[in-house]
Amino acid sequence: MTDTLEYDREFLMPDVGEGLRDAEIVRWLVGPGDTVGDGQIVCEIETAKAAVELPVPFAGVVRELCFPEGATVDVGAPIITVDTRPRAGADHADPADPERPAPVGTGGAEAAGIAESAESAESADAAEGRTPVLVGYGATPAAAPARRARRSPAAAPAPPAALPLAKPPVRRLAKELGVDLAAVRPTGPRGDVTRADVQAAAAEPRTGAVSGPPVSGPPVSGPPVSGPPVSGPPVSDADETRVPVTGVRRATARAMVASAFTAPHVTEFVTVDVTRSMKLVRRLQRHPDMAGLRVGPMLLAARAFALAVRRNPEINASWDEERQEIVRKPRVNLGIAAATPRGLLVPVIDDAGRRTLPELAAALDELVRAAREGRTPPAALRGGTVTLTNIGVFGVDTGTPILNPGESAILALGTVAPRPWVHRGRVVPRQTTTLALSFDHRLVDGDLGSRVLAETAALLHDPDLLITRA
Repeated sequence: MTDTLEYDREFLMPDVGEGLRDAEIVRWLVGPGDTVGDGQIVCEIETAKAAVELPVPFAGVVRELCFPEGATVDVGAPIITVDTRPRAGADHADPADPERPAPVGTGGAEAAGIAESAESAESADAAEGRTPVLVGYGATPAAAPARRARRSPAAAPAPPAALPLAKPPVRRLAKELGVDLAAVRPTGPRGDVTRADVQAAAAEPRTGAVSGPPVSGPPVSGPPVSGPPVSGPPVSDADETRVPVTGVRRATARAMVASAFTAPHVTEFVTVDVTRSMKLVRRLQRHPDMAGLRVGPMLLAARAFALAVRRNPEINASWDEERQEIVRKPRVNLGIAAATPRGLLVPVIDDAGRRTLPELAAALDELVRAAREGRTPPAALRGGTVTLTNIGVFGVDTGTPILNPGESAILALGTVAPRPWVHRGRVVPRQTTTLALSFDHRLVDGDLGSRVLAETAALLHDPDLLITRA
């Protein structure tokens, strides 16, 4: 037993985001007794920012899964224990594929040396009070003891049964709708369960089952105008349904409360004739440079807003409360509010102010696709300086958007619709929209905020400048 424990190594929950304190284990891909290789994906986790696949940083045989699927685990707490003892024939076989040779250093005396060095390094870390984690990850030093105290043999999951094939976003949708994937008839090209399969299963009548509302809607949206969908399995009684607030929804709620009660919000509105912009949209949709890309009012609004912020760099800043300083940012990193099955995310287009229209279209298209498919990496959710949200896709004229924490401004694009408008001395139907700009009044005064909003509106009124202006 002593020899066994000597080679047991614990893989700790890493901080895959920016200062995140915990993550939820969505799915285990291995079970006790399985052989794993160095760098093999062992589980999928969901943080407040993104869904992530975790690779184990050493090879061996899985001894224990420390938490079941659905558990929320502190950063720095052990999630899986692996027996790293060298095994006969390990230097000739890859644990992930018996037909392939093992990578150099995964077995035999060399592996024993690596294990010994690793144990020494862990001992040194323990002596200095450090928590060893994956290279490049941070850890919360006090988190591991707290989580260890809650571990018990009863909490350890049984070896997972064979799971039906399905992408992580489909699994999350099934969880939100209360659908058992094992009972769904797959229609995917590789025998996998698709989103349509899950939605069809959710629509079938079920005795005694209570499920939450399906998460739907356009791919790009602003902060929900009414009660937004939340994630997690619903718990119900005879008269009401309760859904636990977890993951992205919990993080969004905390961030919005902090923003609303920290930054003094001011919102200004302007209604603009965008008839020319809509004509430009139709021309761009037929242009070879835009083939296969999404081209709509959102693209032109993103381009106009980024240019207006770039021409008024004082608004591209943040407020440092601790140092009582205004921090000016060198690039316009434009956040795009996107509705996803996990809730509202705000992935960022880096240096949007200097991208050409085709470059911006390509970046926006990839951003929306990644958000809808649940593959937005945590790095893509950081570094935004201003945000654009499209509430017009819901048929909403305008609203008062709340600032993304740490940013100075957010622009809401309302619906584009024909309205009576005075054009060349006559009242005629014109395509119009209403823009709403909320800004942090600590660092953006009325003059600066008004200039940014007016310039954005002017660019949408005369969109030729969106193409010609550098």
